[in-house]
Amino acid sequence: MFKNFNKLEKSWIYYDIGNSAFTMMVSTIIPLWFNTLATNAGMDQSQYLAYWSYGTSAATILVALMGPIFGTIADNKGFKKPLFMTVLLIGVVGCALLGVMPNWSLYLFTYVAAKVCYQASLVFYDSMLTDVTTPERMDLVSSQGYAWGYLGSCIPFIAALAFYALGMFEKIPMKTAIVIDFAIVALWWLCVSVPLIKNYHQKYYVEVSQNKVKESFARLGRTLSSLWKNDKKVFYFLIGFFFYIDGVYTIIDEAVAIGRSFGFGDMILLVVLLLTQVVAFAFATLFGKLTEKYDSVFLITICIAGYTFVALFALTMHAVWQFGVMAFVVGMFQGAIQALSRSYFAQIIPADNSGEYFGLYDICGKGAAFMGTMMVGFTVQVTHSTNIAVGTLGILFVIGYLFLRKSASMK
Repeated sequence: MFKNFNKLEKSWIYYDIGNSAFTMMVSTIIPLWFNTLATNAGMDQSQYLAYWSYGTSAATILVALMGPIFGTIADNKGFKKPLFMTVLLIGVVGCALLGVMPNWSLYLFTYVAAKVCYQASLVFYDSMLTDVTTPERMDLVSSQGYAWGYLGSCIPFIAALAFYALGMFEKIPMKTAIVIDFAIVALWWLCVSVPLIKNYHQKYYVEVSQNKVKESFARLGRTLSSLWKNDKKVFYFLIGFFFYIDGVYTIIDEAVAIGRSFGFGDMILLVVLLLTQVVAFAFATLFGKLTEKYDSVFLITICIAGYTFVALFALTMHAVWQFGVMAFVVGMFQGAIQALSRSYFAQIIPADNSGEYFGLYDICGKGAAFMGTMMVGFTVQVTHSTNIAVGTLGILFVIGYLFLRKSASMK
């Protein structure tokens, strides 16, 4: 299925297939089981959504603080793969432990730890793109990573969904089903990551003879201070990316929580989101092909417009079919906007400092997603309206678009 890709490109794509299984759980069974634990502790739906939003925000803030530091250190020769393997293994163990946490507070703490390591692994993984392929193929390889990640994640998720259904219909204890679900995903994540661990070698790096960590901090400081003066194209893109991708990740992370707050059934939500993965695969592949004819910034703009529609559509959402429409539209643009943003950024930064720059990218992306989740949590507590809470995300997409255009106008 990857006949037009070399061994290293395929190994890199496989990791997207592996880690996307955890992403799928974050969007589905993880919040559902948290809801169950929270309900058992006497929480109502508004409290559940608020605590879930705050937990997600905590994870992203931690990554925002650590991402640039890890990324800069990883640019040193021989550092990127060991750091990647460390956070990967901790994340996999955290994923497995989610199945045995006895109450909502320990569960939320473990989830935050696992997600921090998952997101930290992506700092290193994204920066590997400059090592595994050429600038001309970055859009294609990045898009295929997201595309096959969405489709491949369906394999362990269908297995997890089957056990979850057995638990729901009391064929096996629900607690047993949950333990099996997280074990399946953790093993999948680990096993599919092996090719990248085995085949990856750091091609671009910074040579530092003494005190690598100290010099890494100094190098990060120099980059931050010079971005505004010397690299306005990257500077404005990061600001725009900060806003629009914040809205994207908020919708991904909160999808099930939002559906649950409307009272939609668990199995309906899970099936709808499973179908969304198939849609995401098809359209991420399509957008990857479109990069051969159209500019990346133009295609990212189309994706931002699609997400703005989702935010506005949410203001009137009440029925299951409306949730299905929203999920379909999200699937159309979900993989494309992430893949195109990643590859476009890789093309406008220096390859030798890719880890450092992708650390900053992570602040403005996965690490910045605290803003949208905080907006949803705060708005739903004040207004008691999920529709208004999701609708406010449209502001993020508009601001993101304006800064993206500003970046594109820079030489």
